[in-house]
Amino acid sequence: MSKKRVTAVDRVRAELDGLFADTDRDLGEVLEEVARLWVRLVLQSALEAEVTEFLGRERYARGERARAGHRNGYSPLTVKTTAGPVRLERPKVRGTLETFSSRLLGKHVTGTNALESLVISGWVRGLSDRDIEAALREALGPDATVSRSTVSRICETIKEQFAAWRTRDLSDIELDYLFVDASHFKMHDGARSEPVLVAYGITTTGNPVFLHLDGVSAESTDACVAFLEDMVARGLDSPVLTVSDGAPGLCAALDQVFPAARRQRCLIHRARNCIAKVAEIDQDAVRADFWEIFDLDDTFSAGDVAVAEARRRAEQFAATWGRQYPGAVACVTDGFEQLAAHLHF
Repeated sequence: MSKKRVTAVDRVRAELDGLFADTDRDLGEVLEEVARLWVRLVLQSALEAEVTEFLGRERYARGERARAGHRNGYSPLTVKTTAGPVRLERPKVRGTLETFSSRLLGKHVTGTNALESLVISGWVRGLSDRDIEAALREALGPDATVSRSTVSRICETIKEQFAAWRTRDLSDIELDYLFVDASHFKMHDGARSEPVLVAYGITTTGNPVFLHLDGVSAESTDACVAFLEDMVARGLDSPVLTVSDGAPGLCAALDQVFPAARRQRCLIHRARNCIAKVAEIDQDAVRADFWEIFDLDDTFSAGDVAVAEARRRAEQFAATWGRQYPGAVACVTDGFEQLAAHLHF
C-alpha cells in the first residue's frame, strides 16, 4: 500500500518543528519566523478545512454524504498579512460538477489579515464560534466568509495543538541557559496591554529550544513564579544561568524557583538604558565602550579571570564617563555581578 501524501499543513508543521534545530541563525530571527509560520499554518488550515467541507469528507475518507471529486495537489499563492508576505498552497479539486473556490480567499485575493486576527486573538479571548464567524464576515464581507463549522474546526485544531504543546513533558531537556521575557499585547480594542511571558533556552548540546508561552495579568512575582513552576512541574531541571531584563517580579521569581542558577541581566536591555542617559553626540562612543566591557576574547579564561577583567574595564568606563553621565555609569556599576554573570561560563 502506498504511503499517504504529506499535506501542505503537515509541511508547515514540519518547518515549525525543525526551525529551532538551526543553530546557525540568530534566535531573534528564529522567533520572528515562528510568528510567520504560525500565521501560515492558520491560513493553510483554513484552506484545507474548506476543501474538507466542500467534499464532505476528510482526506482519504469515503462516506455516503461525500461529494463526488477528489483533491488534486496544490497551486502556489502568496498573501500579504500583518506578519509579512506568507506563501500558501491553494488546494486543487478535480472531478466535481461544481467548481471549488475558496470563500476565504476568493479567486484573486492576495491580501488578508482577518483570519489570522480572528484565530490568534479570538480563541485566546474565548470568543464563541458565532462571534468569530461574525467577525470574519464583517472583515471580508458576506460572500467571502467561511462557515461556522469551518471556523469551529480551525479553532479547535489550534486549541488542541497549543494545549498539547504547553503541557508537553520537558524532562528530556537539559538546559545550560534559560531566557525569560515578556511582551505586551492589546487583546481587544480599548483595553490595556497585557503581558505574555515567553521562555526559551540553550541546551547542554548547544541547541536552542522554545519552552513555554502564557499570558498573565501582570508581571508580578506570583505570576512569574507560577509560569516558571509550570515548567518545573513538567520536568524541567534548573539551568546554570538564567537571563532576563530587570523587571522586579521576574527577577524575584527566577531567584525563588531556580536558586542554584546564576542570574544574568540582559545586556541589550541594559545597554539601551545606558544610552538613553547620554547626549546624542556621545552615544556611539558610550555604546562602543559599554560593549567593550563585556566582549572579551579567548585570552581571558571563563570564570574569575574574565569577571575581573570586565570589572577593570567597567572601572575605566566609570572614569571616562562618570563626570558627564553619572546615570549611564550607574547602569554599569549597579548590579555589575548580574551583568557579568555569563562570563563565568
